[in-house]
Amino acid sequence: MIVIVGSPALQLGDPPRPAGRACAIALAAAQLGASTELVGRAGDDAAGDALMIALAKAGIGHVALLRDPARPTRLLDAPNADEDTATVLEDEDDVPLAVAHATNSRDPLPNLDAADVDLGLRYLAGYSVVVVTDDVPAAVIPAASDAAAFNEAHLIVLTREGTTVPDHVPATATVLGAPTDDPDDSFTRLVAAYVVALDRGEPPGLAFQGALAAGWESPTT
Repeated sequence: MIVIVGSPALQLGDPPRPAGRACAIALAAAQLGASTELVGRAGDDAAGDALMIALAKAGIGHVALLRDPARPTRLLDAPNADEDTATVLEDEDDVPLAVAHATNSRDPLPNLDAADVDLGLRYLAGYSVVVVTDDVPAAVIPAASDAAAFNEAHLIVLTREGTTVPDHVPATATVLGAPTDDPDDSFTRLVAAYVVALDRGEPPGLAFQGALAAGWESPTT
């Protein structure tokens, strides 16, 4: 099983879809036949409910996805949506919940901390790969690292392209510089192919060479 630690989002549209780096990698890995689980935070709101449904339909586990009653679920506009006509998600009373740009500019979003990651990973067992995406605080890495070491799992850490590797990333981890944009999903497919190969028991070097068929730069290890 592959565990992905990150910040999930809901892409507004018909139907709404899981979005954000963590969800994109989980979706790609699930499409390759892997069992995936998300560790993250979403709002305890209508958008969060829609996100749970969308994840379930996509075959992505979310038992370790915490719900935050104080902050709204991160929302993204549907691709090519006009700012004045962007899709809204409606609540049970048929009242527009929010347009993505309006919600995200007004309210703080759910954000993981080390205790969340430690708790989330305790919900799960039998995982062989842990991925920490670049949209969560670096302070969560030690909790993910400790859990990966305890479970003898591979640790993959994504960092913002061009930034330095955090000091507390263990030398045994694979570190990949993640691009700000991934319009053709090449980076997402690379990470998914790599972690799925690891989950199937391939050695890291061989797994990454196979994943390079998607085309990307070599990682720092």
